[in-house]
Amino acid sequence: MTVTDAATGPVDTDGARSAALFRADPQVADLLAAEAERRAGTIQLLAGENLTSPAVLAALTGPLIDKYAEGYPGRRHHTGCALADAAELLAVDRARELFTAPHANVQPRSATAAMLAAYAALLRPGDVVLAMSLEHGGHLSCGSRANFSGRWFDFVGYGVRREDGLIDLDQVRELARRHRPKAIVAGSISYPRHPDWAAFREIADETDAYLVAAAAQTTGLVAAGLAPSPVPFADVTVAATHKLLRGPRGGLLLCTAELAERVDRAVFPFSQGGAAMNEVAGKAVAFAEAAAPGYRAYAQRAVSGARVLAEGLARAGARPLTGGTDTHLVTADLAPLGVTGAEAERRCAAAGLLLGKCALPYDEAPPSEASGIRLGTGTVTSQGMGTAELTEIAALLGRLLAGGTDVRVGERVRELAGAFAGRR
Repeated sequence: MTVTDAATGPVDTDGARSAALFRADPQVADLLAAEAERRAGTIQLLAGENLTSPAVLAALTGPLIDKYAEGYPGRRHHTGCALADAAELLAVDRARELFTAPHANVQPRSATAAMLAAYAALLRPGDVVLAMSLEHGGHLSCGSRANFSGRWFDFVGYGVRREDGLIDLDQVRELARRHRPKAIVAGSISYPRHPDWAAFREIADETDAYLVAAAAQTTGLVAAGLAPSPVPFADVTVAATHKLLRGPRGGLLLCTAELAERVDRAVFPFSQGGAAMNEVAGKAVAFAEAAAPGYRAYAQRAVSGARVLAEGLARAGARPLTGGTDTHLVTADLAPLGVTGAEAERRCAAAGLLLGKCALPYDEAPPSEASGIRLGTGTVTSQGMGTAELTEIAALLGRLLAGGTDVRVGERVRELAGAFAGRR
C-alpha cells in the first residue's frame, strides 16, 4: 500500500510496517515470513480458508485498527467515533443490499459468535433446539457438550438419509412435531447440497419455532446468486465474512426488522464489547467486492472446480457424498480405498496438499480417524487455478490415496503451488 507524505512523497506503508516489525520483534517477523514461505509451497484445499483480497487487507491494517467504538453508530460509549460510525453504516447498508435483508449486524467477530448472539436473541437456557446432529455435519455450536450451545440448551439432532446422504426432511418434521423446539437450525459444515429453506420454513411455522439459517459455508455463494438465499425464509441468518466471501475472518447476522433490536442487543452488550472497527471496514470492502460483476464469475469457477474434484475423487475410487456437490465444498468417503481420513490428511500434507479429515454420517470409524475428507476450492480459485489445474490436483490426490507417499507428487505440487503463489 502506498500513501503520500507531505514532506517525502509516496511511501510504501507495507514495507515500512514490515521493517518496523523486524526491528521490534524479529521472532514474530521470522514466523510471518515462514508462514508466507509455507503457503508458497503448498496447495490449500481446506474448505474453511480463503485469501483475503488486497483491498480488504489494506482496510484491516488501516487506522481503524486501534479505534475503540463500543456500542452502535450514533450510540457509542466513547467520543471520536464519527468516522467509525460512517464505516459501520456503510458496511451495514452494503450487507443489507447484497443479501436483500431488512437488518444486518456486522459486529460479530466470528460466525460462532454470531450464532451465540442468534441464540441469545431468541432463546433462554434450557430451551429445545432442533439442529443437524454433529455426526451428520452439524457445527459445534449446534449442540456439542464442549460448546456453550450444548451446555445451555437442549439439542435434538436430525440427520441425512443413509441411501443418498440428503437431509431427511420427513425426520425433521417428525422430530419438530414431537419435541416442539423453540428454534430449528438449518445448515451444516460439510453438507455439499443446498438446503431446502422453504421446507424448513414450513416445518418451523407448523411447530411455532424460529428458523435460524446456519449459512457460514455458503455465504459467498448466496452473495453471488449461485445458492438459494435463506434470508427470505429465516428469522435469523448466521453468515461468515471469510470463506468464499474473501473478507476478514468474522461473522454477520441478517434478520427480520422485528428482531433487529433483539439481535443487536444480543451482540452488544450481551456477548461482545467494542467492535473491531478495522474488521468492520474490511467487511464493508468485502461486501462491495462481492457485489461487483467479477465476483459471480469467481464463485462460479469455485463451484465448477469443486465438481471437477468430486469427479476426480470418484474416478480414484472414493465416494463423494450425495454423488457430487452444488457448492465449493466436497466431502468424500474413503472407505472404498481402505484409507482413513486421518491417514489421507497425513499423506496429502506430506506432499503439500492441505485438506481435512471429516467424520461422515453413519461413520463406524472413531472421530479422531474418520472415514472421510472435506475439501474446498475457495483458495485455489482465488489464486487463479481452474478446471485444468483441479483435474490434475484430483489425479494427484488419487495417487496419494491409492499408494501412500509419492515423491513425484510432492514435486509436482510444489511446481503448481509456485506457479500460482502470491496471487489473490
